[in-house]
Amino acid sequence: MNQKVSVIIPAHNEASVISACLKPLLENSFLDNNQVIVVCNGCLDETAKIVSNLSSKFICLETDIPSKSNALNLGDAVATFYPRIYLDADVVISIAAIKAMIKTLKIEGIFATSVEPKIILSKSAYFVKAYYDIWFQLPYYKAGMIGSGVYTLSEKGRNRFNKFPDIISDDGFVRCLFNEQERKLTHGFYSQVNVPKDIINLIKIKTRSRLGRYELKNKFPELLANEKKSYQSIIPSLILNYKLWVKTFIYLSVNFSARIRAKYQYHKYTNKIIKWERDESTR
Repeated sequence: MNQKVSVIIPAHNEASVISACLKPLLENSFLDNNQVIVVCNGCLDETAKIVSNLSSKFICLETDIPSKSNALNLGDAVATFYPRIYLDADVVISIAAIKAMIKTLKIEGIFATSVEPKIILSKSAYFVKAYYDIWFQLPYYKAGMIGSGVYTLSEKGRNRFNKFPDIISDDGFVRCLFNEQERKLTHGFYSQVNVPKDIINLIKIKTRSRLGRYELKNKFPELLANEKKSYQSIIPSLILNYKLWVKTFIYLSVNFSARIRAKYQYHKYTNKIIKWERDESTR
């Protein structure tokens, strides 16, 4: 790979998953020519030790502040290469996928990209599988740069903003910085994403997602013009296909529950630190 990249991975108590995330980046002398920066933020486990033991070539930063946005900014301050790849610690991506994203960013007018998420549902309950069966069909999902746990920015793309704001949805913020003509999905390449095993944890992560959207709407309303969420094209097919009625009901029920919980938490924690809920069933 001729073009050097910086990979930034914020990690908060990710001892159980960080090895799977990092091991693919040990292949083909990737670390000899590129940067992989793991920012352990507020970790109370052995995440940093595991990173250091895997390879001394990983740049491992530590901070007592348990904040993903702060971790991303710390990583950016150390990073020297472009494109910049921002990768969640519980997501697995190949070097081939990284190369493909770099190629996508060479297209004129494209400043941001991601790969397709390969959602791992093998250990998930029926209700979780049913939810994602509907989610996979949504135009919003098919538009890309959602749910993959990774996004890549060119230098011009990264220059769209100064620092990551202190918000829940860093990926939502970044996605909204670009219109549909400026961001492009890198088709045919995947990130491996583990989703909740049970509906309780599914509702938790969907609550967090909804909270992130409320924050964006409140703090950066002008950016949401680039974020189109239309369900009109898919509604007729869901209504007419009786085989999907049960799954559609599950999907709507999860979203309704997440919306109610998010509204409650958003008003409860206004002007305070919003509680970060994450899926613990896959850790």
